[in-house]
Amino acid sequence: MPAFRLAPAVADAFPGTLIALVTATGLRGHGPWPHTEAALEELEQRLADGGWRPADETDPRIEAWHAAYRSFGTNPRRVRPSVDALGRRMAKKGGLPRINPAVDSYNSVSVRHGLPAGAFDLDRVTGDVDIRYADGTESFTPLGEPGTVEHPRPGEIVYADTSGVLTRHWNHRDAHRTRVTEDSTRVAFLLETLHADRDGGLLKVAAEELRSLLAPHSARTAVHLLDPARPRVTV
Repeated sequence: MPAFRLAPAVADAFPGTLIALVTATGLRGHGPWPHTEAALEELEQRLADGGWRPADETDPRIEAWHAAYRSFGTNPRRVRPSVDALGRRMAKKGGLPRINPAVDSYNSVSVRHGLPAGAFDLDRVTGDVDIRYADGTESFTPLGEPGTVEHPRPGEIVYADTSGVLTRHWNHRDAHRTRVTEDSTRVAFLLETLHADRDGGLLKVAAEELRSLLAPHSARTAVHLLDPARPRVTV
């Protein structure tokens, strides 16, 4: 089973980091997921009624990620944190895209709580996963672009396994190789905050909400927490 590790240099630079890993095994990605669809429809209705809007870059949760991106040389208005991009898309179009039930589940939780989220098909991960600074030698193939190869700049924070980068700019975009599809049966979902003192409770609530959406369609689910005091978890 792979381990997820928070590199000491990243933990030192961002001591308030807290990451929830929500794992699902025996995942059944085909067929309807009525609770996920209901969650999406409820958010979209609240947006249409004017009673709720996604967090934007003026929100402290998003602002913190913009500051983090700038710290490692990424312009967050050109390359946006995933939750920022997702919220902007929802605010503009009035709804969220439907990808597949598992992805739709974490998108719903992400935009509802203003927290970045992502996921990896663990059967496509090689070795352990490190959240670390890139050294410039790594390769990355963006989700949906199987013919493209990018090379993160040295100093950019990435998720990486022994074969390459799984997510660029910490949480901007996931890799094509480890994408979650309807056929994925063993998946690690991630939710992140840089301010555990302020948003740790929110992140734990969001993780349990995601787990509740996954549980009816999984043989087993679990929540693991990763932070500077617990820099390694095996899933």
